[in-house]
Amino acid sequence: MTTPDADPLSIDDYIAAMPEGMGGLNDKMGIRLTEISAERVVATMPVEGNTQPYGLLHGGASVVLAETLGSVGSAIHAHPDRLSVGIEINATHHRSATSGTVTGTATAIHLGRTTATYEVVVTDERGKRVCTSRITCALMPRERYAG
Repeated sequence: MTTPDADPLSIDDYIAAMPEGMGGLNDKMGIRLTEISAERVVATMPVEGNTQPYGLLHGGASVVLAETLGSVGSAIHAHPDRLSVGIEINATHHRSATSGTVTGTATAIHLGRTTATYEVVVTDERGKRVCTSRITCALMPRERYAG
């Protein structure tokens, strides 16, 4: 995590700081973070195991990847006083992927006090756009959710 007065955390440190690591769904889908900051988050995901009945990358898998990236970025932006909660996501599927790995890149388009919004582009191994998504997260006061 990058905050104004702190050194950035490594990806391993970020995952270790989360209550349940990357979470069961991300683990099942094989999502692997490769770059994290409030401004940009990048991860990969295998196509294999994340397909629909015709052998194409499932559109929902692309959306899960996008939501993961936007959530990570907004959580870093919100840290340490606020928590990030997804409130809206959309996706346009441009082409199919049938094998290999896809890469998702989330780029911040708004980092505010109460919301954060990201554009997420998912590409195949050839760099061709598979999906474009936009996710907005609400940034909630941490004490509101303290156990």
